[in-house]
Amino acid sequence: MLFLHGEGRFSGSPRPDVILLDLNLPKKDGREVLREIKEDDILKNIPVVILTTSGAEKDIHRSYDLHANAYVTKPLDFDQFIIVIKSIANFWLEIVKLPTK
Repeated sequence: MLFLHGEGRFSGSPRPDVILLDLNLPKKDGREVLREIKEDDILKNIPVVILTTSGAEKDIHRSYDLHANAYVTKPLDFDQFIIVIKSIANFWLEIVKLPTK
């Protein structure tokens, strides 16, 4: 969150165009981070793509309830993972029209 707000050691960091968020973070639950992003007037318009190993319906529903823009299950195969990342980047950074910052 410090990075997203450009605070502390992240002062002057660029605002991301899209956020890839894992639900299984080491210190703070990804759902909590998603909630904080979507409740923040400055950050809420940044698309958040959940990119996680969980395919559980409860995680999918909860993520969309918290206003995730997309939910993608990480493939286990590295080559497939790269294809997924490139597809996400292509869609959100090339195809979709996002609001200006």
